Amino acid sequence: MTGVGERRAAKALPRPMAPPPPPRPVRGGTVEAAKPAGGGRTLALDMGKLLAARLHAVKVRPYLADALFALHVVEDRAVPTMAVDAHWRCYVSPGFVARTPVEELAGVWVHEVSHLLRDHHGRGERYARENEAHGPGERLRRNIAADFEINDDIYGDGLPRPTGCLRPSMLRLPDGLLMEEYLRRASLSGLAAELAWLDCGSGADGQARPWELGPDGAHGLSRQQRDAVRFRVAEGIKGRPGDAPEGWRRWADEAFHPPQPWRQLLGAAIRSAAGAPGVGENHTYRRPSRRSAAVPGVVLPSLRRTPPRVCVVIDTSGSVSDAELGSALLEVAAISRAVGGRRDLVSVISCDAAAGVAVPLCRAEGMELIGGGGTDLRSGFARALRSGPRPDVIVALTDGQTPWPSAPPPCRTVVGLFPRPPHAVNEEDPDYVPDTPPAWARVVTIG
Repeated sequence: MTGVGERRAAKALPRPMAPPPPPRPVRGGTVEAAKPAGGGRTLALDMGKLLAARLHAVKVRPYLADALFALHVVEDRAVPTMAVDAHWRCYVSPGFVARTPVEELAGVWVHEVSHLLRDHHGRGERYARENEAHGPGERLRRNIAADFEINDDIYGDGLPRPTGCLRPSMLRLPDGLLMEEYLRRASLSGLAAELAWLDCGSGADGQARPWELGPDGAHGLSRQQRDAVRFRVAEGIKGRPGDAPEGWRRWADEAFHPPQPWRQLLGAAIRSAAGAPGVGENHTYRRPSRRSAAVPGVVLPSLRRTPPRVCVVIDTSGSVSDAELGSALLEVAAISRAVGGRRDLVSVISCDAAAGVAVPLCRAEGMELIGGGGTDLRSGFARALRSGPRPDVIVALTDGQTPWPSAPPPCRTVVGLFPRPPHAVNEEDPDYVPDTPPAWARVVTIG
């Protein structure tokens, strides 16, 4: 039997410590608990308050729900407030959560996820690479410009604007611009000196931080997963466009259908039309056909391809601005390069309600455009077809507020369309709706 002394000694032995509890799961991932450096007590992250703020953000901004729930929370005391990296991890300071009301925390959730949806990480990297803008100061400038882009679409309607919220009006800049435009318009150096503490993570500017887990860390989203989240959010905004501000609707339209490089498209359309079968081809007896050897005593003509002739019809009506006419002149010079630089093969017609004379292209900078009245490009097409020799390609540069020929012309047609609102206003006829370009023309929107 064990003596009384032995039993008391056994009771005095230290009891084995229980294993630490596993991380608490949250929707969108688990939470890594930060360990205090000195082993002392530190302020714990109020996860209930943080998740309540996310639910409030989902309630007032339902079109961002997929993105908000995709964020993985990481507790980190090195972060001033909240920050995100390119892999959709959200780094949270416990002290910031403790001192911030739930409604303002909801705004921070929306702010951080907006950086990721707008791809400020990739855009910031491209800007730094193209402009050789590296270093902490340039990183902070990109962060400020990214905040300018998104803050005008975040606050209001359930999300109070916090004190000191960065707005473009602080530098007398307009709302609604992109991060790159703010960086080009202002140096932002005056704000950078006061906002050295600002740090939204690499997800806002493309520069990695020491406290981030990096591409090989746990719980990051792959590129395909990030694109899937963006796609679901964009489709949700387009499905119910009245629920989202204009900036988010514009983003949803362009997220997976970015604006096309219209200059390249216009040049490609002209080259395609000029190089199509039958364009610039004619029979000639100057060089007999090789098939003549099969028919003794008969000289067969050969098929010779000559450089195509292009006639450019420019809409000079009152609805076309001077800036658009200047752009049209630049396109005339580009068209001459698209057909091999032969300016003698390019002619230009000014057309409003009546067509002018087909003027051969000598210098685009000195060309005079006459017009300013109504618009009827049918006369321009008719004048182009009457000119000799007849063109192989007709290029019409117009705003589209015109009647079109009822029948396709006997040559290739390319229409460069200046953008206009969906429904143009006509004071004489409020119900006027302009005709769309005909199906037989290749249409490229300019700008």
